[in-house]
Amino acid sequence: MSTKHELKNLAWILGFFLLAYFMPLQETGFTQALYSALALVKWYAREHVLLCLIPAFFIAGVIAVFISQAGVIRYFGAAAGKWLSYSVAAVSGTILAVCSCTVLPLFSGIYRRGAGLGPAVTFLYSAPAINILAIILTARILGLELGLARVIGAVLFSIIIGVSMHLLYRREELERITTDLALPEQPDPRPLWKTSSHFIVLVAIMIFATWANPGTASGFWTAIHAWKWQLTAIFGLLLCVSLVTLLNIPTRRVLLAATPVVLLTILVPGTPLLAFTVGIAALCILLALSHGESQEWLLSSWGFARQIMPLLAAGVLVAGFLLGTPENANQGIIPANWISGLVGGNSLLANLFASVVGAFMYFATLTEIPILQGLMANGMGKGPALALLLAGPALSLPNMLVIRSVLGTRKTITFVTLVVIMATLSGLIYGALFGGSA
Repeated sequence: MSTKHELKNLAWILGFFLLAYFMPLQETGFTQALYSALALVKWYAREHVLLCLIPAFFIAGVIAVFISQAGVIRYFGAAAGKWLSYSVAAVSGTILAVCSCTVLPLFSGIYRRGAGLGPAVTFLYSAPAINILAIILTARILGLELGLARVIGAVLFSIIIGVSMHLLYRREELERITTDLALPEQPDPRPLWKTSSHFIVLVAIMIFATWANPGTASGFWTAIHAWKWQLTAIFGLLLCVSLVTLLNIPTRRVLLAATPVVLLTILVPGTPLLAFTVGIAALCILLALSHGESQEWLLSSWGFARQIMPLLAAGVLVAGFLLGTPENANQGIIPANWISGLVGGNSLLANLFASVVGAFMYFATLTEIPILQGLMANGMGKGPALALLLAGPALSLPNMLVIRSVLGTRKTITFVTLVVIMATLSGLIYGALFGGSA
């Protein structure tokens, strides 16, 4: 074994020893932060993994197995029409209620299928920032000005960041163009509408299962929340139809797999998450016992989960330790009053600090709105508020770890730096136009 490898192992062992030796367990702040780290991991596992990440893994598996590489290259490839590829990438997130972590399997799927770096990064940035419910709630709770600024900033800066990444790494992109053009054109084994309908059904299940309560007594979005599980069940039935028609799985097997889900829905109506979990397990077993593309779909989805989940878990743990949980942001090792004290007014430092904190802190879908509402109530400026809105949902520490595994360290650092710079500039401009304080 090489000396470099042995020194790396020694460094890890020494670092862990020093951490354990000097761990200040007697300090209240440290133990609170440690508790917050574990609490955030527990909250993430309960509220996010089953309803968001696992459906996203299955969707990414569909992209990898059922959508031809030539099709991805045609619309998102390095040689595709720039207006089409960047426009689609910038606005496609409006239909996905995803956060900075849930978008990762989808980004990884299209990038590995041949999407150009620029459009893939544009999608990676914009999708978590512009889902339609988050935009509406931002406008309603934080003000129409901030809601519009969030939409315009997210779409515009996603394209700027994507184009910048393309230009900075254009030599590598030229190599990808050469590789893509060398690929033989392979006809799809099934009609496009079948693949599209299967994809849409899975996206709809994820959207409705994760539909958040808008917090109002009535209205269209509240009505959807009230019927979210019924709508999820309808699309679950459509998924069963798709399994039979698209994957040619025998009807009796699909009905057998669906039976426990239906029984739980009828017998235990008050715990829809239980039926949803059993449905995921039944789908996994059904695909594992099948052959051909069905099994490939499961294995591809598992490949994304195996790569992403450990990194996310580590990142969530660190984020909780440093910054606390969404419910208790003042229990991280970094006090919340330090943050709110540094983001008042509209100075360059305030906007930069809001961008950096937003980039490293984890926000589940929509949680950034109440957190930001509290910060603005304590004196946060409008400029830093927008900076955090543009950097926060698009990035997080767990998100960065996974992006690094897909793009590499250099490109990840470039992407994060561009996001922070763009968010800071947007905050400065917005704060100058609409006032420095909330």
